[in-house]
Amino acid sequence: MVRRIGFTDFSDALTLALRREASETVHAIPPLRAALVPPKSAPRIDALPPRLRTPDTARGSAILDGRFAFCGDTLTLDDENPSPWARPLPSREFALRLHGFHWLRDLLSCADAEAPDLACGLVDQWIGTLGRWNSFSWSPDVLPERVVQWLEAGEILFTGEAGRKRLASLDRQIRHLKRTATLASDGRPRLKAAFALSLGGICLGERGPAGAAGLALLEQELDRQIFADGGHVSRAPQAAADTMIDLVTLDAAAETANQTLPEKVRRATDRIAPVTRFFRMHDGGLACFHGGGAGDRKAIETALSHSRTGERSFGYAPHSGYQRSEAGGATVILDAGKPAGGALGTDAHASALAMEFSAPGGRLIVNCGWSDDQPRSWRQVVRATAAHSTLTLEETSSCRLVPPGRGQQILGPRFLSGPGNVTARRTEEEIGLWLEASHDGYRAPFGLMHRRRIFLAADGGDLRGEDALSRPVEDGPPENPEAHIRFAIRFHLHPGVRASLSRDAMSALLVLPTGDGWRFRTDGGPVRIERSVWLGGSAPPKRTSQLVISGEAEPYGAGERPPNRVRWAFQRLGRVGNAAGKSG
Repeated sequence: MVRRIGFTDFSDALTLALRREASETVHAIPPLRAALVPPKSAPRIDALPPRLRTPDTARGSAILDGRFAFCGDTLTLDDENPSPWARPLPSREFALRLHGFHWLRDLLSCADAEAPDLACGLVDQWIGTLGRWNSFSWSPDVLPERVVQWLEAGEILFTGEAGRKRLASLDRQIRHLKRTATLASDGRPRLKAAFALSLGGICLGERGPAGAAGLALLEQELDRQIFADGGHVSRAPQAAADTMIDLVTLDAAAETANQTLPEKVRRATDRIAPVTRFFRMHDGGLACFHGGGAGDRKAIETALSHSRTGERSFGYAPHSGYQRSEAGGATVILDAGKPAGGALGTDAHASALAMEFSAPGGRLIVNCGWSDDQPRSWRQVVRATAAHSTLTLEETSSCRLVPPGRGQQILGPRFLSGPGNVTARRTEEEIGLWLEASHDGYRAPFGLMHRRRIFLAADGGDLRGEDALSRPVEDGPPENPEAHIRFAIRFHLHPGVRASLSRDAMSALLVLPTGDGWRFRTDGGPVRIERSVWLGGSAPPKRTSQLVISGEAEPYGAGERPPNRVRWAFQRLGRVGNAAGKSG
């Protein structure tokens, strides 16, 4: 385990905070604000972006009824409080979704004839209340999403005299974003700011400088944030997929406007497409790692169809730090890399050697995952190692968070320390494929290394694994050879899986919604079935269960025999239940 935070982290965080505070101070003074972003006539619209992302019609219907529900909280409008813009909001995360107009596509997806009128009315209310400037609503972490959402709404917002006023407001916001995009939080927020600025410049005619500035920033951030293998530096599969969807949206808008994106931007799309296929499971969604969920399956499929790389993919993402094994419709993805550090690590998970496993009948083994729609009370919980399908020691995580206090206020919820060395290798044979990986995240506190070996048979019907704990020889003998160390190996089940234990509790029957059955066995039992939760899909969190193998490791073990070695297997049985997933 190595320390991941140094002086540079504090200096960079403080510098960005001071730059943002200076920008807010200047823009809070009306004469200066007017000088920086002077009024202009409404521009013309050269193009509008396609709506690739899937709307939530149920949420749109709730908004028609006066209810805004985000991140586990609800705001209800009534005759006395018909506007959401001047009211206290339940949380910062709720405010991000509301002021970013994340919900606009949901509202406009409703068949109700009142939906467009309500959308225009809410936009007009926002302009009347906050259209001049507001430190939160105009911040570079909020503004970009609103720009994109308004552009996607297209002619519904920008028709007639009222539409020209909305367009003038949008143009002013884009020009403000041109000055502040570099102040967005590092990672996906800054990429989103560059994308929104580029999109605004392409879609609104006679605003070339904004588009040029946006594309320049976009090229810079793509170079910095996209690995050579196409993954995002946060190591979140969903971050890479969302970036690809944005780039495809931008390319479509540029084509409509008879413009051509820089080749560097187009090449980035081609890099991201194969790694997005790498992370897709059998149901078309993404594996859930490092702050991402299953993603928008339809949007991902549409974006991939525009890729120039065809169906090309691979089995090992060396820069992203993941291994993939696929056979007979079964897929295993193993996290074999270190969590992201610095400002990019505020959403990283302590998931070293965690795995996800899916079969033709659906997902079996998952991590708890995350979606920004979920209640924030779960956010730090699901970053822990125990929220992943891997091994934990003494119910602790393989990474340590910055403790609450001034440090966390400055840096955000980064990891203070974590694995310093994560290794992986793969061996392909005719009978199947072996994956082997190890990490030292538990070496400093407990003196043990964790090694995981996985074998997937060539027909995809037999997945075998081994988790081993060993003390490095160079560390010498433990201080107390009698002090055994508790461990737990967890396999979180997808909510669609039904599990039942055998009488001897050494195996379990797992039944998918299709009725396909799998037998789980282990030599390290007994196995327990405990409660779990899955947050990788839409809100609210879905109740599920997990298989847990517990034991006590010897502090001096070599990982070659029990109790420091546990073997397990998932073996396909065929159809054993009905379509509801109940064994019969």
